[in-house]
Amino acid sequence: MTKVIKVIALGSLLASSASYAVSTAACAGCHGQHFEKHAMGKSKIVKDMSKADILVALKGYKAGTYGGAMKGLMKGQVASLSNADMKAIADAIKSGAGTATDKATAHASAAAVAQAKVIDINAKVCTPQRLKKEDLGNKKVVSTTTLGLRKSTLFNENIEPAKIKYDRPAPGAAPKFERAYVNAPPMIPHSVDGMLPITRKNNQCLGCHMPDVAKSVGATPIPPSHFTNYRPTTVYKNGELVKEGKVVGIAKGDMGNVGDIKLAKVKKLNHLYQGRYNCTQCHAPQADVKTAVGNTFKPAGLTGKFKSHSNLANMMDEGVK
Repeated sequence: MTKVIKVIALGSLLASSASYAVSTAACAGCHGQHFEKHAMGKSKIVKDMSKADILVALKGYKAGTYGGAMKGLMKGQVASLSNADMKAIADAIKSGAGTATDKATAHASAAAVAQAKVIDINAKVCTPQRLKKEDLGNKKVVSTTTLGLRKSTLFNENIEPAKIKYDRPAPGAAPKFERAYVNAPPMIPHSVDGMLPITRKNNQCLGCHMPDVAKSVGATPIPPSHFTNYRPTTVYKNGELVKEGKVVGIAKGDMGNVGDIKLAKVKKLNHLYQGRYNCTQCHAPQADVKTAVGNTFKPAGLTGKFKSHSNLANMMDEGVK
């Protein structure tokens, strides 16, 4: 009897070890230590799902065939998991033990450190050696192959589309890029696979970048300017077009002169202003591309916090009376 008990205990220990071979610490920030939360306010409560359903979800996310709003984000999270890894994660979730506080905290701290790192995206194209080599003003003779962007003669030129690699790390695993200039829209440092196109009803960027969750996942929070409506209030009333309380059009179709309305009343919102729902209007994913020429642009005032933060909301009205 004692031997049987020992064998059972050993089997349980091995099963437990297998279950935790793949850590769930990375999941705790969004799903909760016991998977008791709606991740980003959108996902199912995973602890209430069956083990079979969890496996279906994980495998589907990896294949890109499962999920709604979180599909793109989760695909990157599970991309490297094997079937055995997924089974171990499902076992760990259904065991009810949860993620140890110290492991969850350690993961969050590591993610924050990785996200705190800001890299200069133009470092390789701003080197003094390259700029000196390309400076035509210091050359006595300029050949046809160095004038302009061509690297060969017109007769031998062979134009091919640049081979572009968009294989950026998954969300949460990529260091941020330094801004090109003060208040420049931050470039997207991570993969956007499965996240595009962005629509008003399907915007997966909000899952990590909304201010109330951004800090916990190490993401850049959406700034106050994106929660502000700067456009004038315009209504059609009694056959007249009224903008900011002033009649600017009449029923006959005469729109009149609206140039004297210099500044609309700023309206702060408790939700994302829908004039800014399409993130990729300004924020672009990055690719590994060899530039044709060096970059001599030097931004003014891009020091300290401005390399990773914005004060755009405070500057919107600068110069406007």
